[in-house]
Formats: sequence, C-alpha cells, structure tokens
Amino acid sequence: MTRDNEYYHGPDPASLKPFRLVKVFSFSALILFLISTIMLAWLIADHTKNMLLRRSEAYAMVLAENLNHQVFQQFVLPVLVRYGKIGLRNKEQFKRLDFIVRNTIHGLNIQSVTIFDREEGIVSYSTIKERVGKRGLGKSAYKTALRGKSNSRFIVKGSMFDLFSDEKNISFQLKTYIPFRQETRISQSTGPIMGVFEIVQNLNADFKALLRLQAVIIGAAVLIMTVLFIILWFIVASGDKIMAQRARERQRLEEKLNHAERLAGLGKMVASVSHEIKNPLGIVRSTAEILVKRIKKIAPGNEQLAEIIVEETSRLDGIVREFLDFARPQKVKFMMVNLNELSAKALSFMAPELEKSGIKCRRELTADLPLVPADAAQIYQALLNILMNAVQAMPKGGNLIVRTKQIREDERQMAAIEVSDTGIGMSAEVGRQALNPFYTNKIRGTGLGLAIVNNIVTAHQGRLEFASSPGKGTTFMIKLPVA
Repeated sequence: MTRDNEYYHGPDPASLKPFRLVKVFSFSALILFLISTIMLAWLIADHTKNMLLRRSEAYAMVLAENLNHQVFQQFVLPVLVRYGKIGLRNKEQFKRLDFIVRNTIHGLNIQSVTIFDREEGIVSYSTIKERVGKRGLGKSAYKTALRGKSNSRFIVKGSMFDLFSDEKNISFQLKTYIPFRQETRISQSTGPIMGVFEIVQNLNADFKALLRLQAVIIGAAVLIMTVLFIILWFIVASGDKIMAQRARERQRLEEKLNHAERLAGLGKMVASVSHEIKNPLGIVRSTAEILVKRIKKIAPGNEQLAEIIVEETSRLDGIVREFLDFARPQKVKFMMVNLNELSAKALSFMAPELEKSGIKCRRELTADLPLVPADAAQIYQALLNILMNAVQAMPKGGNLIVRTKQIREDERQMAAIEVSDTGIGMSAEVGRQALNPFYTNKIRGTGLGLAIVNNIVTAHQGRLEFASSPGKGTTFMIKLPVA
C-alpha cells in the first residue's frame, strides 16, 4: 500500500546494527592481510634481487680476472715485445685487443667491456666504439677501482608497471669496475694497476622474470583478497539481514505480548463492569417498555419521554455488547470462506446507508480469488465495521471502492479485502492511535471498532493495514492467509 501517510508500528530497521563489530574486524583483517602480503612479496623480491646482484657481481669478478689474464698475456706482452709500447690508435693493436676481448666474452651475457687508462680516465678501448676516446664516464666508480677496490653499480630504468605498457622501457644493468693489473706471476693479477675494466652485464631477463613474479604474487593476493572480501561481505550482509529480521521479529513479538497483557487486564475490567451494567440495564429497558405501553393507554401523546429511555438504553446495550465483544472475543470457527461473496453480502447490507449518505460504490472483485480458512461471521463483522467507518468519514457523500485481490507476502500467499474511501482522512497522530482501544475522535463512540477489527484479523493469523491522508481519504486492507 502506497499512500501519502503510512503508519508502521515497530522498530526502525536502520537502528538495528548487529554484526557491526564483526564487519569492522573482518574487513580490517582483510586489509591488514593484503598489506602484509604485498610487503612480503616486496621483501621476497628484494631478497631475490640482492642474491642476483651478488651472483652477477661474483660472475663479473671471475670474468674480469680471466679478461685481465687474457689481455695481459695475449695483448700487453706480445705488443710490448713487437712494438715496444702500447698505442691503441694503431689499428692493428686495437684490432688485436678487440679480438681477444670479444673472444673471451663470446657466448656470455655481457653487454659491453670498457677499459679506462690509468692516467686521465680516458676510454682506451670499448666494445661500444662510440665510447672510445671519451673521458669522465666512470666517475667515482672508476676512481675507487684505481685505488684497488672493485665495486659495482646497479642501474635500473623503468618499473613493474612498464611490464603492462611497454617492456622496451625497462632496463637492468650491473656495471662492475675492476682494476686492470699487471701480472707478476702466471695467472695472478697482483701487480701495479694499469687501468680499469668496466664490465656491463645485461640483467633484463632475470629481473623482468623477477618483476613478473612480484606482479603475479601481488595480483594473486589482490584477487584472493577481493574474492574473500566479496564472500565475507555476502556472509556478513546475509547474517546482518537475518539478525536484523530476527531483532525486528523479537521486538514485534515483545510489543504484541505487552499489548496483549495490557488488553488482557483491560478486558477483565471491561468484562466485569459490562456484566454488572448489563443486567440492571436490561431491567431499566424492560421497565421503560412497559411504561411506554401504559402511558399510551392512560395519557396518549405523552409517551415520548419513556421512548427516549428505551432508545438510550438500547444504545447503551449496544455499547455494552461492543465492550463484551472486545473483552471476550468469540472463538474462531474456521471454514473455507469466499471473500468475494462476503464482500458482496456486506455491500448489499450497507446499500441503503450508502444511498442515504450519497456515496457511490464501486466493486473490483478478483474472479479467481482463492478461498481462505476463516470464521465468516467474524470477518463479516470486521468488514461491516470498516464500511461503517468509511460512511462516517464521508458525511457529504463521496466514492467508495471495495476490491479483493491475491498477494504474496513473507513467503505466504494471501487474499485481501481493500476498502478505500474519499473521506476526511486521518492525521498522522490519529493514525498512530487508531488501533488502540478506546481511542476515538468522534463525539459519540467507544473507540473499540477498529480495535475489534484488529483483534479479529490477528486471530485469523492475518494483518490489518491502513494508509490515510487528511482531506484525501483512507484505505483499509484486511490480509488473510490462503490455506
């Protein structure tokens, strides 16, 4: 039912927040685990990188020792014997040195070999011809090697993200600077420093594989955390929903229990008082009826006062009966009931009253409406009470719509009778109190009509709902479960 004002009696679902601590702890744990995994992947990669660098540096040292031996034995000594001095501007000397170096590094993962002279830091030889003759390329690493200390520089270009864009932007090089010594004994480079070797190793393959491994670990961790997050979110959301539903149900049952206890105490009092009033009231009415008959014989035309007594005692008797109906509801006698027939019967009974009040009635009865297990007399009484309220809400006439329909609610099939009027409607305050016993905004009334209707519908395991807007009308709906 969607109208301007709807009245819901129960807890605010937004105020029910179970699992809040569980959610905070679970999601915090997931985030912490993800951060820890990323840090662990980074530490593993860093450790592996250091191992690769140490291995590559040791490899360069071995290679440099071999180069030192090969160059000194096969180039320096023969050239000195033949030419008396070393001059790499001589094409034959340069070609011989180039042959020895390239033959030594052939098949090895070496990007370039450069030899600096001892005096001015000029590049005397390099496998990269463009570097020959240049100075200042070695900088501090060259000077350190001149002092007899081998050292390495790891040069990185690009990052892990370049793996997913352009791998050409990634470059990993290890430059190792080693003193070029004169050999004093065979295979031992322990003599004076003649220059500096610069050996450049291309480590792209190893480090790209390392970056890929790092990316896979981090990607797998993110993927696993995402899946766990989704699963946990679903579990927590489902648990939150179940807990909230149970909390609402528990609060609703507590409210019903409290309400039932209040009504039970009130009912006992009303039943006791009504019982005490009913007998004297019957005596007064019987006496007034006898009095009317006698006055008609003795003083015709003066029986109006006695008739007023009879009329008012009849009204009081109706009120007492209403009190008793509320205090001691009749036991439900279930049978299969057709709500369409019940609605038609009630409208037929109310037809004179509707015509008298200038109310136009429209029926919208669903043809295939299923039967419901109910007490026909009690549902008929509840429907009459609602129709009487609709008539009283339209003192100057209006439109009345009575419709039946089948709906599904809380996993149950239900049949419903809906009564809509275009009367004065109810304010929000009146709507909140409408189902409470003895509450009424009418000059004459007990305030038990809707309370009795609600009791009847509740006894049938059904629901009474209504929506109202001041000046626009009210809609009542009786929902009863289908067998």
